[in-house]
Amino acid sequence: MNEPAAAADERGRWILWTRLAVGLVQGLLLYFISRTLEPEVSRAEFLALMVVGFTPVVVLGGLGRVRTAGLIAWAAAAAAVVAGLSWYGLWRESEGGLSARIDLDNPLLPLALAVWLFIAHHLVIPALRNRRLVAPYPEYFDLAWKAAVQLALSLAFTGAVWLALLLGSALFHLIGLNFLRDLIQEPWFALPVTTVAFALGVALTDVSDRLIRGVRTIGLTLLSWLSPLLTLLAAGFLIAVPFAGIDKLWAAGSATALVLAAAAGLIILINAAYQDDTEETHPPMFLRWTLRVAAVLLVPLVLIAVWGLSLRIGQHGLTPERIIAACCALIGAVYAGGYAFAAVRPGAWMRPLEKTNVAAAWLVLAVILALFSPLADPARLSVADQTARLQRGAVSAADFDYAFLRFRSGRFGEAALARLTRSPNAEIARRAREAKAAEQPYDLGPIETEGLPVRLTPWPEGSAVPEGLIEALPGYMGNQCRASGDCLVQMRDLNGDGGAEALLITAHELSAWRQGPDGWDRALSYSKPMCGDEATADLRARLQEGGLATAPPLWPDLSLGGLRLRPNPIEPCDREPRGAPAEAVVAPPAP
Repeated sequence: MNEPAAAADERGRWILWTRLAVGLVQGLLLYFISRTLEPEVSRAEFLALMVVGFTPVVVLGGLGRVRTAGLIAWAAAAAAVVAGLSWYGLWRESEGGLSARIDLDNPLLPLALAVWLFIAHHLVIPALRNRRLVAPYPEYFDLAWKAAVQLALSLAFTGAVWLALLLGSALFHLIGLNFLRDLIQEPWFALPVTTVAFALGVALTDVSDRLIRGVRTIGLTLLSWLSPLLTLLAAGFLIAVPFAGIDKLWAAGSATALVLAAAAGLIILINAAYQDDTEETHPPMFLRWTLRVAAVLLVPLVLIAVWGLSLRIGQHGLTPERIIAACCALIGAVYAGGYAFAAVRPGAWMRPLEKTNVAAAWLVLAVILALFSPLADPARLSVADQTARLQRGAVSAADFDYAFLRFRSGRFGEAALARLTRSPNAEIARRAREAKAAEQPYDLGPIETEGLPVRLTPWPEGSAVPEGLIEALPGYMGNQCRASGDCLVQMRDLNGDGGAEALLITAHELSAWRQGPDGWDRALSYSKPMCGDEATADLRARLQEGGLATAPPLWPDLSLGGLRLRPNPIEPCDREPRGAPAEAVVAPPAP
C-alpha cells in the first residue's frame, strides 16, 4: 500500500525537478543567445531563439504523461519542424547567409508555430499513450483543455512572480538600496527567472489536477451559456442579409474575415458545451437544441465567406491575405459540414462532432505546414498570380501593385521585379525599374501625368526641364510637386565627370538624378539639418535667394584597405569641425 504511494511521490519529485531544470537551461540558453542580439538579429540567432523558445515548452507539457523515449522523439521532431519552418521563413524574405541581419517585425510565423505545436502536442501525446494513431476522444478533450488552463495559469503565475520582484525592488529603493532593481534588469537574471517561474507554474498546476479540472469545467460552462446569444445573432444576421442587400456586405472590406470569425466563435462555443459528452458534462435540453441550430448555421456562414472571397480573388487576384483566408475557409468548411451532419443525424447527441474535431485538427497542421513551406507559400503563389494578371492584361501597368513585389513578397517579388524590368512593354519595364530603386512603399504611389499636373520649373529662368524627368518621378514626389507648388530643377555637374545631373528641389528634399540608357534614375538625395530653424527651411526659397554651391564635407570618407567607408553622423545635427571654415566652391554649370 505504502510502496505505490512512495513511488508516486518519488516520481512527482523527479518530474518537478526535471521541469525546473528544463526551465533553467532554457533561460540560460536564451541569455547566451541574447548577449549578441542587436535591434536587428541575425538569421542564426533567430533560428536559435525559435528552437530554444518553443522546444522546452513541449518537454514541460509532456513530462509525466508519456515514456521518456517517446517524449524525446517528439521533442526532437518538434524542434526539427520549428527549425525547418523558421529557416524557410528567413530564406524566403531575401538573400543572405546565417550572419545576415533581419528585422523581426512580423509575428505571424511565431504565432503559427505556437498554434501548430499546441495542436500537434495534444494529438501526439494521446497517441503515444495509447500506442495508436487515433486515441479515444475524451483523452484529446481532457488533455487539450487542461493544457489551455495550465498555460493561462502558468503565464499568470510568471507575471505574479515579476510583480513581486518589482514591488520588492521598489521597497528597497525607498531606503536607498538599488541592488534588486539593478539585478532584475540584468538579462542573466531576468531570463532564467522567467523561464523557471513558468516551469514551476506548469509543475504546480499539474499537481493540482482536480483544481485544474474544476477551473476548466467552470470556464467551459460559462462559455457554453454564451452560445444562445451568438446563435441568435448569427441567425438574425443571416435573415437580414437578403433584405439589407448583399452588396452592402461586400462593400465592407473585412466581411469575409468577420463572417469566418463568427463561425469560429460558434465552433468554440459548441465545443465548450459538448465537452467530452459524459454524464457529468451533458448540457441541458435547451442548450442541446441551441447547439444543433448553431451547427447548422455554420454552413451558410462559411458559404457566404467562400462566396465573398471568390469574388475578391476573381476581381483582384491572389494576395497572401486572401490565400490565408481561403485556408481558413477550407478549415471552416470541414467544421461546418461535420457539425451540420452531427446536428441532423439521429442517434447519440452530435457524436460525429468528435471525428470532425480530430480530422480538422490534422487538417490545421497540414495547412500551417503548407503555408509556411514551399508547398503553398502565400507570397510565391500571389506573385505568380499577380504577374500573370499583369502580363495577360487583366490589370494595367499603371494600376499594378509594384510595392507588393518590392516590399511584401520577399525574394519571389524581387525575382519577379527583375523579370519585369526586361519586359517588352516599356511602361511595365520602367515602373519595375522604379520599384527596384524605391526605398519606401510610399515611393510607389500613383502619379497622374496627363495634362501635366506635376509642375517642374527650371532654375535659373530660361533653362529647360530635361525630357523624361517628369515620367521618372516616383508617385510621392510627383504628388508633392503637384500639391505644394512648383518644384525647381537645375542642371549641374556635381561630381565633375563632364555630365550634367538634374537637381530636383522640393520644399523639403533635394535629389540628384542621372540620365542613363533607360532614362532618368535617382542617384542620391540630400537632407536638411534635423534641428534648429533650418529644419523647417524651404529648399526652393533657399535656392532662389542664395543660389547653389558645393561645400567640402564635414567629415571625409575613409579608405580602409581599399574599402571605402562613408561617414554616418551620430548626432542629429552635424557640428562644424574646429578650425577655420572652408570656403564654398560653386558647382560648375551644366555644359
